[in-house]
Amino acid sequence: MHIDEGLLYKFETGLDPQNLKDSTIPATVLGFGEISTIFQIGQDRGVAYKRMPLFSDRSSALRYADQHKEYCRLLIESGLTLPEHETAIIEPPGSPVVFYIAQIRLPAERFGHKVISVLGQKDIQRLIGHVVAEIAKIWSFNSSRRPSLELALDGQLSNWVWLEEEKDPQMYYIDTSTPLYRRDGEEQLDPELFLKSAPSFVRWIIRLLFLKDVMNRYYDQRQVHIDLAANLYKEQRPDLVPLAVDIINQQPSYDSMPLTVREVEKYYREDRLIWALFLSLRRFDCWLKTKVLQKRYEFILPGKIKR
Repeated sequence: MHIDEGLLYKFETGLDPQNLKDSTIPATVLGFGEISTIFQIGQDRGVAYKRMPLFSDRSSALRYADQHKEYCRLLIESGLTLPEHETAIIEPPGSPVVFYIAQIRLPAERFGHKVISVLGQKDIQRLIGHVVAEIAKIWSFNSSRRPSLELALDGQLSNWVWLEEEKDPQMYYIDTSTPLYRRDGEEQLDPELFLKSAPSFVRWIIRLLFLKDVMNRYYDQRQVHIDLAANLYKEQRPDLVPLAVDIINQQPSYDSMPLTVREVEKYYREDRLIWALFLSLRRFDCWLKTKVLQKRYEFILPGKIKR
C-alpha cells in the first residue's frame, strides 16, 4: 500500500491534539491505544492511521520502524494474518518526531469486541476458540525458536478482526504498534517508550513498580489468556468469562493448573484500578500543560471509558 506522506505532514502540522475540530485537516478518531490514537484522516475511509508522537529524533523513530517491520515479519512467520500496512515518519518543525502506522481498514463491526454483542452463544464460542488457537501459534513458534528468539502479543478481543463471511474465513491480528520480541533473551523494544505518554512526575514510580511487569506479561501465555478473559468484563460481557475460561482450559498447557474465573476476576479488578489511575494522571498532566503552563500536549485522550 502507499502512504501519502504529504497528507500526513499537512495533517500533523495542522493538528490541535486537544481540539480536533479546529485542526486544518478534519479527522475522525477510530480508537485509542495506551500510547497512540487511531484516525481516519480526511475522507480516506479505506485506511486507519495510528499516530505515535513518541520520538525525540529521527534516528530513534527509524530504529522503531525497523523493529516494527521485523515484528510484523515474525508474526506472519508464526502463522498470524496481518492487514496490509505501511509506516511513515513525520517531522513537523518544533514538535516531536511522529511515527505513523497505516493499515488497510477492516470492517469495524467485525472486530472481536464488537461481534460478541451480536453473535449467538455458539458463534461466540467459535470466535473465542479461534482467538485462543491464534494465540497458541505464537507459543508454538516460541517453543521452536527459544532461546534465540521469542515473540509476545496482546491477545485482547479488540485486537482481532474476524471476517467469517468470506469464502475463506480469516482472523486478522491488528495490534502491531508495540513490537515486543526478544533476541537471545534481550528485549528489542526500548521500554522507556511505554513511559512517553505518562506524566513526567510519575514516570519514576511506573518505571520502578509496573514497567517490568507490563512488558513481561505479554511473553507469558497464561497471562495473555487471563488478560483475554478479563477483557470481557470491560466489554460488558461478564457472562462470557466462564465460557472463555473453559475454552482456554482445553489447551494442553492447562492440564495441571487450569485457569479459574476467580483468578480472572481478581486480575481484572487490579488492572482496572491501575489503568483508571493512569488515565486520571494523564488528564491532570494535560490540564497542567495546556491550562497552566500554556504548552502543547501531544497525546489525545479518550473520553470516559466504561470498565
